[in-house]
Amino acid sequence: MSKTVLITGAGSGFGRHAAVQLAGRGHTVIATVETDRQAAELSAAHPELTVAKLDITNPDDVATVDRWDLDVFIANAGLGQTGPLASIPMARLRAVFEVNVFGTFAITQRVAAAMKRKRAGRILIVSSIAGVRAGIGSGPYVMTKHALQAMGGVLRSELAPFGIDVALINPGPFATGFNDRMANDPGDWFDRNTADPEEVAIMDSLVKRITVGQLDPADVVKRYVELVEADETELVNFIPKDILERMSKPKST
Repeated sequence: MSKTVLITGAGSGFGRHAAVQLAGRGHTVIATVETDRQAAELSAAHPELTVAKLDITNPDDVATVDRWDLDVFIANAGLGQTGPLASIPMARLRAVFEVNVFGTFAITQRVAAAMKRKRAGRILIVSSIAGVRAGIGSGPYVMTKHALQAMGGVLRSELAPFGIDVALINPGPFATGFNDRMANDPGDWFDRNTADPEEVAIMDSLVKRITVGQLDPADVVKRYVELVEADETELVNFIPKDILERMSKPKST
């Protein structure tokens, strides 16, 4: 059965490819992006999508979701941020929380209010393997994903009586370019030439951990589609399913 699906952060990566695949399967897909420029590019490239500019940190933009009658909402938009936690400026930490936690919560809450009124719907929150596993160098990002993990668990229980299904999507390291950008560029606040050698070593370790041996993003996109169309879901959906076991195995030298 065709569904109306809204995806945030659909300008690139998992969100973009999932939007295209879902539209190809007959669903009505509202693909939202942060800027007007991104919206123009996506609309031109994929006219089968309904494209809208929607910055999840902008309350006026968030309010625009009221115009759509949604069956499924995929909270996919997110911001990467790495760096040693003991040194990261508070402004940078607040910025990543503003997008990944508060922005995601604001739009999820708005969508949930409409779904509660009609007593039906599904909300898919994109967390990460980082939502259940912490690694050095990625602390700022990990903290936000742990928050989303808690948010999804609580919402699943609280919204179930309203007929709303909530699930988390937890990808491992996939080759979309996101991990590479996040690992290699913590921001201009971190200067390798002046930073403590121990913190430079932390960042070097992070690059090796999350940019080497990345997986095929098609597997994540496939899981997005499966979760949109599934009759039932589980709360946590690791991709691949054995990612925790894989990451626990010592790497050969």
